[in-house]
Amino acid sequence: MTEELKEQSIKEFPDFNFAEGELLLINKPYKWTSFDVVSKIRNSLKPLKLKVGHAGTLDPLATGLLIVCTGKLTKQIDSFQAEEKEYTGTMVLGATTPSYDMETEPDQHFDLEGLSHEAIHHATSAFMGDIQQYPPAHSAIKVNGERLYLKARRGEETELRLRNVSISLFEITSIRLPEVDFRVICSKGTYIRSLVADFGKKLNNGAYLSRLTRTRSGNFLLENAFEVSDLVTHLRSKKV
Repeated sequence: MTEELKEQSIKEFPDFNFAEGELLLINKPYKWTSFDVVSKIRNSLKPLKLKVGHAGTLDPLATGLLIVCTGKLTKQIDSFQAEEKEYTGTMVLGATTPSYDMETEPDQHFDLEGLSHEAIHHATSAFMGDIQQYPPAHSAIKVNGERLYLKARRGEETELRLRNVSISLFEITSIRLPEVDFRVICSKGTYIRSLVADFGKKLNNGAYLSRLTRTRSGNFLLENAFEVSDLVTHLRSKKV
């Protein structure tokens, strides 16, 4: 796939060659897992027997750009996954949840009185550059062959390891307390949920993620992504 094709809009369906390899930009729907998207596309390609995989997992409650590769292009998934990511989102200050997002109910509440807009903007500076963060206990990371979120749902505690990540941009775009909108540009492996939770602690308060959208991965943009339903309808009509 040429650099020119990467940059141009692919809203109109091209002539796909899935066996040779296709890179599909998908707008992952809310509450779908990344695997749900892959499975839907793979089933739409039957009776072709092709490898289909994704580069960079999105949480079920997140939306936005998911890169899906087919055929021979699946060999390049690691390189696509390593690219810089960009997100927009909303956090809720004044409370925390065990999952760091809206998957679980708030377990702690904090007073927002006296928390200034200036302090909120200033706190982002502590997370710029190379930082370390713990992944959420409710995450898809495997420990001893089992996903962390399965252990967390059973109430089991697991010792989490710090991860090195890099944040090149963390800006506050709007404040409507208790909600705060933000934009982040970061390295692969960054957990925005953890960033939000740590941000709340930096303010001597609490915070959890209420909305997240991946808008960019490397040079690929969400605005050029297919809706899953549109792509599946097209593939089935072509009987590829």
